[in-house]
Amino acid sequence: MRKSLIFLLPLFVWTTLTAQNSYQNPVIPGYHPDPSVCRVGDDYYLVNSSFEYFPGVPLFHSKDLVNWKQIGHCLTRESQIPLQDIPASMGIFAPTIRYHEGTFYMITTNVTKGGNFYVYTNDPYGEWSEPIYVRQGGIDPSLYFEDGKCYLVSNPENQIMLSEIDITTGELLTEPRSIWGGTGGRYPEGPHLYKKDNWYYLLISEGGTEYGHKVTIARSRSIYGPYESNPANPILTHIDANAQTNPIQGTGHADFIQVHDGSWWVVFLAFRPQSGTHHLLGRETFLAPVEWKEGEWPVINGGEPIQLEMQAKTLPLQPFQTPESRTWFNDKERNVEWNYLRNPHLSNYHWPENGALRLKATPVQLDDLASPTFIGRRQQHINFQATTAIRLKKGKEQDEAGLTVYMRDHYHYDILIKQVENGKQTLNLRYHIGNLIHTEKEIPVQAEQLYVRVTGENDWYRFSYSEDGVTYQEIGKMDTRLLSTETAGGFTGIMLGLYATSASPDSQAEAEIEWFDYQPAR
Repeated sequence: MRKSLIFLLPLFVWTTLTAQNSYQNPVIPGYHPDPSVCRVGDDYYLVNSSFEYFPGVPLFHSKDLVNWKQIGHCLTRESQIPLQDIPASMGIFAPTIRYHEGTFYMITTNVTKGGNFYVYTNDPYGEWSEPIYVRQGGIDPSLYFEDGKCYLVSNPENQIMLSEIDITTGELLTEPRSIWGGTGGRYPEGPHLYKKDNWYYLLISEGGTEYGHKVTIARSRSIYGPYESNPANPILTHIDANAQTNPIQGTGHADFIQVHDGSWWVVFLAFRPQSGTHHLLGRETFLAPVEWKEGEWPVINGGEPIQLEMQAKTLPLQPFQTPESRTWFNDKERNVEWNYLRNPHLSNYHWPENGALRLKATPVQLDDLASPTFIGRRQQHINFQATTAIRLKKGKEQDEAGLTVYMRDHYHYDILIKQVENGKQTLNLRYHIGNLIHTEKEIPVQAEQLYVRVTGENDWYRFSYSEDGVTYQEIGKMDTRLLSTETAGGFTGIMLGLYATSASPDSQAEAEIEWFDYQPAR
């Protein structure tokens, strides 16, 4: 026994050191763009943009910047986040989260309804305030606190503009002043201000949130400028030859954080291409170390490209319990990763304490710029498997319920149960790509409950079904590229959604769904 312990001790030490000297990117996989982070002691909080999905602005907590757990959303009420009838990829753009004197502030833009606003709370696990709107335009607003004052930066007219605001009312105390226009890249955006070594640093993104995305920085002795550009700009980009074959692309929209051991880090967005130069998961949240010597410019990851497997000394890792692969829909409060499309009609959803989630079929379709009966969670892995069991009850002809691989309106693949004539049902596989709508397969089924599955791969989504939950039969496959951002456009990523629709306004049809299983492929 003693020999065994002696043998195992070096292995234990090596494993611990490895866990603290390397980590995997992305740290928050799937559609989680525009990250912003703040620190409270040894706790870290991070937010992402959410566009047309409700609730808005997912909120995460971490102890080490590597392991993150979603604890809720900042915008949970329609009064905070009106999204009625908005187009895809509009709504809530990039947020910033900051902590000041016991209060959390989250500022963002509803680009369709209202413009720039912020909410606040003393408890990030609780509810946030009603929105306070600010007059300064542009997108990607950020707050900076110093000496009892609060400053706002955003990017109206492709310039980074600065004003002082009253944080209690949102009133502008000074007129916005242009402080920097970037290095010449298109769309200078995502500004954040920091102060270090008596320098004010202004971090922004340029180049558009695509393959040419990059992070640049300038500094000044005065908060109002003039700001001088870093001669080494951009300080983060994968547009150059040294990263042209990197599995991570589109690096940009960053936020610095100094952690409680004194080291500096940066969170930023990027995407992982698949099937050539296409990406489907959306822009994800990545992490890299920063060297920031006194009086000098920050250097991200030693100036080297970002990798999926990062070699860097981290904070002591404090992982959360691995979530179960299966979601049970009898605990609405725990299912924080699930979202509605736009402001939901909650009467169409019944979340049970016991039993199945019931989705009421309505005439609002997945392609309508309204709120269909839909709940979805993010696809987070290129290779994955998702399975659920669906009953369609009380259906009239053309009522349907199913599982959708959903990028946006007019771009989704659906495996669904449809009510047909004489009280019978069929299992259908359908694609909707732009103006092309086609039912690829239609199979008569007898079982009251059907198990449906989608398996994701680099180039294909494969669809299968089972009547007993044991033996699955593949019924077709669809090209991943046709749902990619490069094909469909927009700023989001794939949602795996459950939905119910009807051809009749007086339909009583309901989909009953007890569970949803999602797991990465081994």
